[in-house]
Amino acid sequence: MNSIAKTHIILYIKDQARSAEFYSRVLNCQPSLNVPGMTEFALSETCVLGLMPEAGIKRLLGDKLPDPAPAAGVPRAEIYLRVTNPAAYHRRAIEAGATELSGLRDRDWGDRVAYSLDLDGHVLAFAEQSE
Repeated sequence: MNSIAKTHIILYIKDQARSAEFYSRVLNCQPSLNVPGMTEFALSETCVLGLMPEAGIKRLLGDKLPDPAPAAGVPRAEIYLRVTNPAAYHRRAIEAGATELSGLRDRDWGDRVAYSLDLDGHVLAFAEQSE
């Protein structure tokens, strides 16, 4: 049995306000937390998406952590979300400034998925099980 009570997935982002607005539009909800240095969105009862400025994680962990800023725009993570109506999520992402990578289509593993890049180069995948 897994003993993890809650999972926090934290993306390092350049501009917290801009990314918070982007994810509010894409997820069609307001953040559950939005304070200087961290914005969070409850994805489910047990999973939270966090947005932390690159400078914040560097201050928190110091010189042992490579600076994430030089990798801006290089895909460093993928957020794969199974949702109802992935086309609507994908459309909102594109309208909010994401770059489309692939429209909604059936994939080999049995899901119908659309892909885009968020404002910081993280891959977003919105999926549903193929019929």
